[in-house]
Amino acid sequence: MSSPQSRPGDPQITPELVSEHGLSPSEYQKIQGILEREPSYTELGVFSAMWSEHCGYKNSKRMLKLLPTKAPWVIQGPGENAGVIDIGDDLALVFKIESHNHPSAVEPYQGAATGVGGILRDIFTMGARPIAVLDSLRFGDLNSGRVRYLFSGVVQGVGDYGNCVGIPNIGGEVYFDKGYEGNPIVNAMCLGLMKKDSLIKGEAEGVGNLLVAVGTATGRDGIHGATFASEELNEDSQSSRPQVQVGDPFTEKLLLEASLELIHSGYITGIQDMGAAGITSSAAEMGGRSGNGVEINIDWVPVREPNMTPYEILLSESQERMLVVVKTGHLKEVQAILNKWELEADEIGCVTNDGLFRVTEENKTVAAIPCLALTEGCPTYEREGKESPEIKSLRSKDLSHLKIKSSGYENIFLDLLGSANIGSKRWLYNQYDTTVRTNTVIAPGEADAGVIRLRESNKAIAATTDCNGRYVYLNPRMGAKAAVAEAARNLVCVGALPMAVTNNLNFGNPLKSEIYYQFREAVLGMSEACKLFETPVTGGNVSFYNETSSTPIYPTPVIGMVGIIDDIKHLTRPFFQESGDEILLLGNNTDELGGSEYLYVSEDLVAGEPPIVDLLAERQLQHSVLSMISKGLLQSAHDLSEGGLACALAESAFGNETNPFGVDVVLQDRLEPIPLFFGEAQGRIIVSCKKHSGNQVLQTAKNHGVPCRLIGEVVPASSGFRIAGRTVSVELDIETMSDRFFNAIPDLMNQKNDP
Repeated sequence: MSSPQSRPGDPQITPELVSEHGLSPSEYQKIQGILEREPSYTELGVFSAMWSEHCGYKNSKRMLKLLPTKAPWVIQGPGENAGVIDIGDDLALVFKIESHNHPSAVEPYQGAATGVGGILRDIFTMGARPIAVLDSLRFGDLNSGRVRYLFSGVVQGVGDYGNCVGIPNIGGEVYFDKGYEGNPIVNAMCLGLMKKDSLIKGEAEGVGNLLVAVGTATGRDGIHGATFASEELNEDSQSSRPQVQVGDPFTEKLLLEASLELIHSGYITGIQDMGAAGITSSAAEMGGRSGNGVEINIDWVPVREPNMTPYEILLSESQERMLVVVKTGHLKEVQAILNKWELEADEIGCVTNDGLFRVTEENKTVAAIPCLALTEGCPTYEREGKESPEIKSLRSKDLSHLKIKSSGYENIFLDLLGSANIGSKRWLYNQYDTTVRTNTVIAPGEADAGVIRLRESNKAIAATTDCNGRYVYLNPRMGAKAAVAEAARNLVCVGALPMAVTNNLNFGNPLKSEIYYQFREAVLGMSEACKLFETPVTGGNVSFYNETSSTPIYPTPVIGMVGIIDDIKHLTRPFFQESGDEILLLGNNTDELGGSEYLYVSEDLVAGEPPIVDLLAERQLQHSVLSMISKGLLQSAHDLSEGGLACALAESAFGNETNPFGVDVVLQDRLEPIPLFFGEAQGRIIVSCKKHSGNQVLQTAKNHGVPCRLIGEVVPASSGFRIAGRTVSVELDIETMSDRFFNAIPDLMNQKNDP
């Protein structure tokens, strides 16, 4: 392959420089073999970005092939900007989740804001209008000033960006645990809606068609952002702030509208966000998908800083930029559309037939690499995985003595209700616009999943994000199954049939055998659950190297799941509706306590075997609840998760703060009070119904093979909260419980934050 000309000032390529670019000696040898020569400095930067973990998925691609990705309703699976499913009525739902962990750790506001911007672009570049966002967040304990600073910055960044663009935030989750002390997890999910025939892909179709850069000019912000996301954080990571992009939501809004108009104009054949690795990844991936090549004239790329080199321009991750393939002869029409939206459109190259990613400067070639070598040619690895003896020991820890208390159950209960993981998150979601565009039916805090109506029909879309990192830490395969199962339970509790999954796999350094073990086992557990639930994985994101000074986060494979509510009249909420309604429990209580919030809050302990997940029983539970809802039998439905049965009952009692209720529940289980009240056994949902519907609920559960029993009734708030076991009862007034629940996070945040 012809050698590009050297540029004055480019450094000499040495083993040290190769290592600084995140490439191993064997990978560099492979590059030399592909090119049949030494790479130029610019080419080294291009390979570094495209073969980074963030872009190339080198340590995950082989395992990801084990996930189910196909179903009759899947229109587009993994490999594009986002997944697409058929939801009927000639409509398609586009959705994906992405991470922005490392940037948020060093610059929380911009890191989170640009994460939202990036996931929005993934959706509208498919031809869909974004209709909702969700976020899945993880931080250390809020008693740390540093954590409070990160948390408040991330929440503000997520809220400001989404609010400015005008996309409602309909849900998500936030967890606090020392396992995320140095490395927060910031995952953003977006849903989009479109007509099925509006789908467009990120392909460089049509030899001779023009490559056009749309949006903001290219600056030096974000250079090597992809590489930064593919390494561990350390004490020097604050120096990586220049690798964190700066977002502009107002330009994003213009870009959204302009992109959708371009797609519908017929003047373009492909469009892609300039995300990780900027122009390099968008151009190389579009060329690779189509089997064509691309040529970029670096002199034509609009820049906002003087004397930028090809290396800097190609690897910049400046925000709010798109690469568009324009049909020959239609550049003026495209520019007219973009001018209407006050955006620039500059021709920067063309589609070629030689399969190369070629870059020129002053008519001299500075890079010439096969597109497929940058994408499909990225080396992939299947590492050795071995469980950590320390975690194995934690999992086998005897917890029997922690299940027995002589007294103090009311205080334990109040401590759980006042913990950051169980208490109300309204401090967070009140900073988000949750109802803009007026399609939100269920906003954050109102149910187990967020819901958006479809104006074109009686249907609605439900979405949720779920994962308990402690479970995955203690048992990766079982914990991943639990994440999928909880996501499905959350959807069915609002009346939605689970349809598909997008995942964000957040792990530590995969080169460590114990981390790769966690990743492998989690993927296997997720695969098993998604196959049984018939919820194919349509795409997502892998985020490795989430470590600070060699201390990894809990393995956190976040599940973003979407479902369909066929008729919005079947919409169900978790809150009790009327005094006198019966309360029934679906599923069985157990004495499992491993990985529970009780252990963390009361004993400062993460240990034990996490709750077992029976996937077949979970599937039967899903169909049972959906059947009850479709028959109009239920007044409410609420999934049991953190804090167990007692906390779930409390949330259903006073979660609707304006209309609280009390409960009177009696449990006959032969269990110790701690696991009975606060254990987190899987496969359980509490429902309420009118007295005359109780027998039908019991019969429907029996028909589906699901354990179900009457455990109590809804009472007026003035009657208080009572849950009784065989030997112990917990009795509290609703006002005291409500105060602890709704002020949990404000009380913790009312302290000085330290950057």
